[in-house]
Amino acid sequence: MITTRRAFLRTLGVGAAAVLAPRGRPARAEERKRPLNIVFVLADDLGWAELGCYGNTFNRTPHLDRLASRGMRFTDAYAAAPVCSPFRASLLAGQWPARVGITDYLRPNDPKYLPEGIVTLAEMLKGAGYATGMIGKWHLTGYRNHGAKEVPPTVQGFDEAIVSENRGIGGGSYFHPYHFNREIKKRLDGREYLVDRVNIEAVEFIRRHKGRPFFLYVSHYAVHTRLVGRPDLVAKYAARPGAGKGNRAKRNNPHLAAQLESIDTGVGMIVAELDKQGLADDTILIFTSDNGGEDRVTSNAPLRAGKSTLYEGGIREPLIVRWPGRVKGGSVCKTPVTSVDYYPTFRQITGARPAGVQKLDGVSLLPLLNDPDAALKRETIYWHYPLARPHFLGGRSAGAVRAGDWKLIEFFDTGKAELYNLADDIGEKHDLGARRPAKVAELRKRLAAWRKDVGAKTTPRNRKRRGAGQTR
Repeated sequence: MITTRRAFLRTLGVGAAAVLAPRGRPARAEERKRPLNIVFVLADDLGWAELGCYGNTFNRTPHLDRLASRGMRFTDAYAAAPVCSPFRASLLAGQWPARVGITDYLRPNDPKYLPEGIVTLAEMLKGAGYATGMIGKWHLTGYRNHGAKEVPPTVQGFDEAIVSENRGIGGGSYFHPYHFNREIKKRLDGREYLVDRVNIEAVEFIRRHKGRPFFLYVSHYAVHTRLVGRPDLVAKYAARPGAGKGNRAKRNNPHLAAQLESIDTGVGMIVAELDKQGLADDTILIFTSDNGGEDRVTSNAPLRAGKSTLYEGGIREPLIVRWPGRVKGGSVCKTPVTSVDYYPTFRQITGARPAGVQKLDGVSLLPLLNDPDAALKRETIYWHYPLARPHFLGGRSAGAVRAGDWKLIEFFDTGKAELYNLADDIGEKHDLGARRPAKVAELRKRLAAWRKDVGAKTTPRNRKRRGAGQTR
């Protein structure tokens, strides 16, 4: 049975209507009739410094820059892990990856998957009357085609899962036929490009569900290596002054720029469709990335290092939120936030109250969306990234904690720790550990207590893991 917006409102009660009202005044009668749609757009491996609104002068991202001018841009937004699967687990579970039990990317034959006992973000919203759809990359299970138990998005609360993988996704597959799912039928004219396909599917989902509240999770496979941009866009960027050469360029990569422009175009298509359907004022639109840029194919400067590391280049992400009538256009928030915060945020702004939701580790970002200078009821953010051996991109087994401007990274392979003050040293060039031993001791103590609380498991030093592969 299709749930109408009016029926949906009855399931939420008056609490949701109060949340939906613009700040500073109670909800008007017409506002109480408008449930809030959620569109969450996720790029893969997109670094913090790649968008024009974050200072990039080579890549062209006009739609995302416009989104920031009409919404809020976060300067200190973090992924809960420096690789893919743990971020996605934190998003859908509202828990630290260590609590979920997924702290590294899942291999194609991995026995791990997002636990079915968790009430996912999609299940929470579906139970509140939302149509739920995921388009693109899942990466929260092993695959039947590789001999593993496969738990697809449709088992985890999504009504629709479109252009999603059923095989290993490493290495990139950007033109039809897609090796990660050979059953996907071609739809677009000419040589179908994956980002374009995801974009059009997102627009069509909005059209199909315009008459009821919806949660749309647009999960791009790009800009994941092997980078392959659309040839016409690659040629455009390759001709620009300062362009790097080929898809392995470490600066001004024309393939990365081309893929990012395709994602940016899709954001513009989504915004245009929301406008066309009269849904823009009833929709919160979020754009972010799952981890930092891979520094073999880009520069995350001024941040240090990249994907697979707990330095800022591996975990700090772009984050833009547009919510007309609620979020002030062109606003900037400098408060540290992280990916476990999306679940409690969406729970609060929709008023969804399912029974039996797991312990949530995040905090609602609603105070910041109302006022970027507001304070959150949290001071500390944690990371746990245990590895049996170093990541092939350079990451090491480690944990980290950020408290205020202080950040400590504790390396499990050596037992050593590094301390940085991010307010003075965003590039993490100056380890202050020797000069501030008391701060090191304090943060290590916090990190150890947090690991105990979430049941974090640390891989023993020097233990080799066989057959790990490089699909990520």
